[in-house]
Amino acid sequence: MNFNIKDFSYRIICENEQKDTVIEAVAQGDRLDLFVTATEDKVKFIELEWKFTSNDDIFVLGDAWERSYGDLEFLKLSDNDRYMPWYFIATDRKKCMCFGVKTGTKAFVSFRYTKDGICALVDCRNGGSGVHLNGRKLNAATFVLKNYDSSDVFACLDDYCSVLCDKPYLPEEIIYGGNNWYYAYGKSCYEDIIQDTRLQVELSEGIANRPFQVIDDCWQVNSTEGPWIPNEKFGDMKKLADEIREMGARPGIWVRLLHNRDSAVTAEMRIERNGERKYLDPTHPDTQSFIKADIDRIKGWGYEMMKHDFSTVDLFGNYGSQLDSVITKIDGWHFYDKTKTNAEITLDFYTLVKEACGDMLIIGCNTVSHLCAGLVQLNRTGDDTSGREWNRTTKMGVNTLAFRLAQNRNFYMCDADCVGILGDNIPWEKNSQWLHLLSYSNTPLFISAPYDISEDKKKDLKEAYNIFQNKHDIRPVDIFENRTPSHWLIDGEAVKYEW
Repeated sequence: MNFNIKDFSYRIICENEQKDTVIEAVAQGDRLDLFVTATEDKVKFIELEWKFTSNDDIFVLGDAWERSYGDLEFLKLSDNDRYMPWYFIATDRKKCMCFGVKTGTKAFVSFRYTKDGICALVDCRNGGSGVHLNGRKLNAATFVLKNYDSSDVFACLDDYCSVLCDKPYLPEEIIYGGNNWYYAYGKSCYEDIIQDTRLQVELSEGIANRPFQVIDDCWQVNSTEGPWIPNEKFGDMKKLADEIREMGARPGIWVRLLHNRDSAVTAEMRIERNGERKYLDPTHPDTQSFIKADIDRIKGWGYEMMKHDFSTVDLFGNYGSQLDSVITKIDGWHFYDKTKTNAEITLDFYTLVKEACGDMLIIGCNTVSHLCAGLVQLNRTGDDTSGREWNRTTKMGVNTLAFRLAQNRNFYMCDADCVGILGDNIPWEKNSQWLHLLSYSNTPLFISAPYDISEDKKKDLKEAYNIFQNKHDIRPVDIFENRTPSHWLIDGEAVKYEW
């Protein structure tokens, strides 16, 4: 698995015939900075290739563009024909090698590792078109190679993730509480949220660290889109936030900042893609002012946490589950500002949100993992769990917790999503196992449950909330055999879950 990071070949792909693109690579130890300069050329991709031979007795695990979708797993090298976003770990079960790019990179980067070597695809595009650098020197990515003389895959990946992100943006306290989505599914009102808050206060009695009550998609006038003003079932959002706080919980709220029907949004403020102008273009100055005003309004209401959702699919037209080597499959479109790469545009958007939120906590959902690191405190690392389908919870929740746990506190706090409690749709002997795992995970713990749950469930939830307040040592064990590991090591003891 050993190779020299300096020994690579490359190929430049431009929208036009290549004339003046210059590639510069600066190596220092096991790091490599890749610079791209162009004046006339509209650069799309840089392909890098490291040639060496590996045997087939190697297992490989990659990351995901944004959320994962129950699809993370170790594959034998002979079966690994996939492109892996951001980084990967390879192991022969005796030693480990990690290779990838640092967070905050200025291009989207994916890797393919076969027995003949490694290929990295550096996506420098603007939308689905080449970027106009106009003579600017772009530090497209910083590659980092680390070899570990250890078979402890989890420890190696945990260390590697800590190297990739220089400054994670973390909350002062561990985060837990309620979210109304997985029992209400968009059907809620002011009074329901008060009841939800009452449940959170009851479950967290005696705990100094107060829980959140997050109001998910349901409160605004249009389902899943703006304008971000309350519907008639909610009314005064400031009054609601104040009441949640007075009851002893902390108010949180969901938004989708780039999808808005507000008549104040002009056509020029929207992305033109596939012959339509639907989603807001965050590179337009008027759009930036508009988004800031939305956040200022929510912050003025007194909400302490904002969950912003759907931004990757709104920016690029695809969910991560629809992608392989690149962030958008749609060709020929561009943003208002054509001089920045898609990664730079994404970073600028997250930075705008962070600065506008100020001291509000931020949960990114459908946010680009490697780019939101350092800019959000919490990140939803997997697709939705469920209050209706147990198989969806194990597929999405357990998979993302096991295979992205090394990112927790190294990039952000990893939110593997809620324990959804909706009647008896999911047997409690199953769902309580997911609750148990999350309570020991050192990651955010959110439940989604109506107030009138049984006393037995309340007892289990109270216990989980108290367990959650302490730090625990946890890791998945059967990661080479199972997409949804059932064997875990928790505080030195072996625990087996019956998923």
